[in-house]
Amino acid sequence: MALDTETFDHLLATISRFVRERLVPLEHKVAEDDAIPDAIKREIRELGLFGLSIPQDYGGLGLDMEEEARVAFELGQTAPAFRSLFGTNNGIGSQGIIMDGTEAQKQAYLPRLASGEMISSFALTEPGAGSDAASLSTSARRDGDSYILNGTKRFITNAPHAGLFTVFARTDPNQPGARGVSAFLVEAGRPGLSLGAIDKKMGQHGSHTSDVIFEDCRVPAEALLGGREGQGFRTAMKVLDRGRLHISAVCVGIAERLTRDSLAYAMERRQFGQPIAEFELIQAMLADSRAEAYAARCMVLETARAKDRGADVSTEAACCKMFASEMVGRVADRAVQIHGGAGYIADYGIERFYRDVRLFRIYEGTTQIQQLVIARNMIRQAGSGKRASADQAAASFALPPTWR
Repeated sequence: MALDTETFDHLLATISRFVRERLVPLEHKVAEDDAIPDAIKREIRELGLFGLSIPQDYGGLGLDMEEEARVAFELGQTAPAFRSLFGTNNGIGSQGIIMDGTEAQKQAYLPRLASGEMISSFALTEPGAGSDAASLSTSARRDGDSYILNGTKRFITNAPHAGLFTVFARTDPNQPGARGVSAFLVEAGRPGLSLGAIDKKMGQHGSHTSDVIFEDCRVPAEALLGGREGQGFRTAMKVLDRGRLHISAVCVGIAERLTRDSLAYAMERRQFGQPIAEFELIQAMLADSRAEAYAARCMVLETARAKDRGADVSTEAACCKMFASEMVGRVADRAVQIHGGAGYIADYGIERFYRDVRLFRIYEGTTQIQQLVIARNMIRQAGSGKRASADQAAASFALPPTWR
C-alpha cells in the first residue's frame, strides 16, 4: 500500500463523511443548476482529492490501485458529477504524464494537477473517431521547433474548465492506424484552441463536456508527451486500463447506494397491509442487486491487487468495466421498479441516478469494445499457449529443429 493502514483508514473515513454530509445533500441542487458550488470545489481541493493517484513526489497522495478503488467505492455513494470534477486529474488527465511524460513535463504539470490549481482533460474522441480511436484525423504537423495542430475533439470531459489538454493527433499521415498517433500537452488559452458550447446531456448534470477545436494551433516541440512521436496510442491504452478499473469501482459504489436506498424505501412503503419488503418479488430484486454489486466489488479489488503486483490486467480490467457498468444499469432499473411511481419522480433522485449511470456503459470504452478486448485477448493467449505447448512437446521428444 502507498499509505500506512492507519493513515489510509483515516483518509477513507474522512472521504466517506464528506460524501454523506456535504455532497449527498447537494445532489438535487447540482443537477438543477448544472453546476457544483464553488465552496464544494474548495473543500475538494483541501481534502487532496485532485491528487489521489498522483505520486507523492509531485504533491499527490500516490494511492495504489487498490487504495484508489476503495476511495472510488466511497465516491460512488453520491452523484457522479462530483467525482467527475477531479476524476480526470487522477485518471486519464494525469496518468499519461505519470507513465510516459518527461521529467520536465512531470515537474511542470503534476504538482498543479495534484493541488487542483489546474484541471486536466483527455482529448481523444473525435466526431469520426470514438470506439475506433486509432482512426483519428486530428493532425500535428512539425514546423521547426513547433507542431501545428488542426482538428476537433468531441465529448471531452471537463473541457470547459480545463487548464491542460492531453491531445492525441496524427504526426505521421503516412502511418495508418495507431502507429502514426502522438500525444501532446496543450495548455488552455493557446491561440488556435477554442471550445464549443457545453453539451446538453441525458444525465450527469454538473459534469461538463464540450468540443475542443484546434485551428492552426501552434505548440512547442516540448509539448510532445514523452518527447517521442508515435507513442500516443500506446499511452492512451495504458491510461485506459487504470481508468476502467476506477470507473468500475464508482459503478460499485453507486449500485450499493441504490440498493441501500431501495431497501430503506421497501421497508417503509406499505401495500396490502405490510411493507413491500415482505413481498418475495421485491426481495428477489433486492437480492439480485446486492449479489451483483458484491460480485463487481470482488472483481475490482482482485484486479486492482493484481495490477499493484505488476501483472498485465488488460483483460481483467475490461471484464470489470463491462460487468460493473452493465450491473449498475440493472440495479438502477430495479431501484426505479421498487420505488414504483416515486422512482419516476425527480423528488426521490432515483430517476436521476437511472439517467446518470447510463453513461458508464459508453465512456472509457463501450461495453461492445470491452467484449472485443476480452475475446481478442483470450484468442491471443490461447494461440500463445498452443505454440508454447507444441514447443514443449517437441523438445521432450527431441525432434529436429526443422520439425518444430
